[in-house]
Amino acid sequence: MQQASVRPHGLSRRRVAMALPLLGSVLWHTGAAAAGGRLQPCRATRPLMGTQVDIVAEGPDGPLLRHAIGRAYAEMQRLEALMSRYQPQSVVSRIHLAAGITPVAVPPEVMAVLQSAQRVSALSRGAFDVTVGAFKSWNFGPDSNKLVPGAAELARQRPLVDARGLVLDARAGTAFLVRQGMALDLGGIAKLPILEAGMKVLRSEGVENALINGGGDVLTHGLWQGRPWRVGLRDPRAPERLLGVVPVAGTGVVASSGDYERFFFHAGQRQHHVLNPRTGRPSSGVHGVSLVARDVAAVNGLGAALMVQGPQAGRALPQRVPGLAVLVAGQDGSVWQSTAMAALLEAVAS
Repeated sequence: MQQASVRPHGLSRRRVAMALPLLGSVLWHTGAAAAGGRLQPCRATRPLMGTQVDIVAEGPDGPLLRHAIGRAYAEMQRLEALMSRYQPQSVVSRIHLAAGITPVAVPPEVMAVLQSAQRVSALSRGAFDVTVGAFKSWNFGPDSNKLVPGAAELARQRPLVDARGLVLDARAGTAFLVRQGMALDLGGIAKLPILEAGMKVLRSEGVENALINGGGDVLTHGLWQGRPWRVGLRDPRAPERLLGVVPVAGTGVVASSGDYERFFFHAGQRQHHVLNPRTGRPSSGVHGVSLVARDVAAVNGLGAALMVQGPQAGRALPQRVPGLAVLVAGQDGSVWQSTAMAALLEAVAS
């Protein structure tokens, strides 16, 4: 392995999501109450899934909002404990330990995420692959010493990365990695369903207006102060500026992926956590992707896939998924947006 230099803002996974520019971030209103003073806002922030998860809700009953938000966080923490590769007692960790030996019983929530991962892998022709966890030499965690794997090391690990080696038996409720040494990384496919589960808890508790922002992935329900929620898309070339604002009324999702989330620099090049399954190296060509849709299922995993596939795949995606709004920022400084995104994106008042 080759020793790499680390910039201070790349030391912690949680700090990275808070400090680095995101293509999707919430424009928080500062009013203390909605029109007429009848609705109360309630906001909370907690570390979760290696980032910061914010919840804002609005309603006539403050104690109910606070109770609902607490329950939403508890549900999201429960699901993270099942799916995190960093927690040794998680279901995902048990799947790793049993790789090449025996299938592992998985709860329905995990099975649904794994099935979604297989669909995205097929749709992207392998550009998205949750078995990239086998590239274990990369470390984008909080350790200060970052290492860049050598070519020989990646060549040894590459045969263990193959989505076809993840065998799911929905009837038996089991998952099996067929070769020892294989491993899962659900980082590109689990966060949105976990945030969605939090939103479902809020709705089940009677919360009619809410937004959840998990490190630039934003889910909405209802309205904010009687108006659509407003989500700003940052310009990756100049993070202090916004490319525009997306208004979202009712149920919606704004999903973002990029090479700015977890990374360090080595020999003047950015080494980031979105790995190309075919090479074991960080993807190239795309700096960031933002997707806007009505539901999580329409976008989950696609951002990471587009990071690997490149800008042309992003431009072709709206034809394959009608109604999907797409913005792709290239590493060459270009920014492309689909017709649907152009129709949504509002200019920022100067």
